[in-house]
Amino acid sequence: MEQVAGNPWAALAYLIAGMCFILALRGLSSPVSSQRGNRFGMIGMTIAVVTTLVTHVPAADGGGLNSATIAELLAAIGIGAAIGIVTARRIAMTAMPQLVAAFHSLVGLAAVLVAAAAFLNPLAFGIADRVIPMIGQPFAVIHTVSRIEMGLGVAIGAITFSGSVIAFLKLNGNMGGKPILLPGRHLINLGVLAAILVLIVAFTQDQSAWIFWTITILSFAIGFLLIVPIGGADMPVVVSMLNSYSGWAAAAMGFTLHNSAMIITGALVGSSGAILSYIMCRAMNRSFVSVIAGGFGAESGGGGDGVKVDRPWKRGSAEDAAFLMSQAEQVIIVPGYGMAVAQAQHVLREMADKLKAHGVRVKYAIHPVAGRMPGHMNVLLAEANVPYDEVFELEDINSEFAQTDVAFVIGANDVTNPAAKTDRSSPIYGMPVLDVEKAKTVLFIKRSMGGVGYAGVDNDVFYRDNTMMLLADAKKMVEEIVKSLD
Repeated sequence: MEQVAGNPWAALAYLIAGMCFILALRGLSSPVSSQRGNRFGMIGMTIAVVTTLVTHVPAADGGGLNSATIAELLAAIGIGAAIGIVTARRIAMTAMPQLVAAFHSLVGLAAVLVAAAAFLNPLAFGIADRVIPMIGQPFAVIHTVSRIEMGLGVAIGAITFSGSVIAFLKLNGNMGGKPILLPGRHLINLGVLAAILVLIVAFTQDQSAWIFWTITILSFAIGFLLIVPIGGADMPVVVSMLNSYSGWAAAAMGFTLHNSAMIITGALVGSSGAILSYIMCRAMNRSFVSVIAGGFGAESGGGGDGVKVDRPWKRGSAEDAAFLMSQAEQVIIVPGYGMAVAQAQHVLREMADKLKAHGVRVKYAIHPVAGRMPGHMNVLLAEANVPYDEVFELEDINSEFAQTDVAFVIGANDVTNPAAKTDRSSPIYGMPVLDVEKAKTVLFIKRSMGGVGYAGVDNDVFYRDNTMMLLADAKKMVEEIVKSLD
């Protein structure tokens, strides 16, 4: 580690890498500049990795570079790169939320492994305060500050790993979206968190192995306990929260390794993830603590459980929808998770192109928590080459629904539910929603009338006089509409 501290070129390279990461975040703040932001991120990570390898490869006994170590590093990089390339090429855009959760779990696991390696061999990591001669192998006493960093790093990393695994299982459908509410979960969670903090304090005074491994095990457990009670409707917040955790875990390990690139990157990811979590919570009118407490829609049995419908509603056809939209001046399309599941984004753009050919003004309304991760709908629409200037966030377009002829809702339930504005008993009460019901006509694509959204509540829009339900698979229905527009 001292190689970096005494090498001005390495410090300069890490500084340049940090600047690239900052420019990457700035670029990713807008769909227009997102590709440029990704390029900056790739350049910054390449600089950081190459600099770390160049400054930390140990020398061979006879001097020069250690070829065996270089071979091992290149093999590891090659395997990781191959897995990443294959995954990126094969992953469906609809599976992006669970892929992000999987990546977060790997970051957390990496932090745990680095902390464990540093604990088992502090001399190799340069974190030993002194060495006590003993029979057999000398005992290295770790710096007190390094123990704090190590304890926090392994705790945050373990929480990130197990929490991300549960998030992946929920997003991938291996676990239901309905909250799993354990009896006495709040007391259990508080007790485990308190025990972790006490053990981290004890670790600063006592370097016993049992303390370190107990912190690790309890942290794995609390990550599981924190995410299991959280329902599917809160998944966008969970994803951004775990993103923040992974950043702080990396930053803590950066201090342990004395690696400024890890500290900068981790701090950027951690702070940006925390800010994004705050934005998501505001979009749902919920506090971060209430999300962590878990159970969004718990009382109403979320997760898409079916409910019996006994109110009158109107059913329409693809021909009806095509006629109404072709005669409109403006159509606002509201995409949701149903569009993602059906992979209807491409045919939806084709429908919008045909409407524009008929002289119809088309816009897209995006709710901040539509889908299963922040920006989920933006990613899908960008994949379909939807023009950026047609995509609007909730606060920018909500006032236009009252002057819109048709609101075309494709698989977005909770984010269009007016119960959030009127029903105090609703689990989504207070959450800002898209005012689709104010449009002259609402066309709502849904698989059937017997299901509800992830929050577990029915949508009053279905039964309004100006609503026409289009019951079918989203992609098939839009394809039929496109045919009718010819």
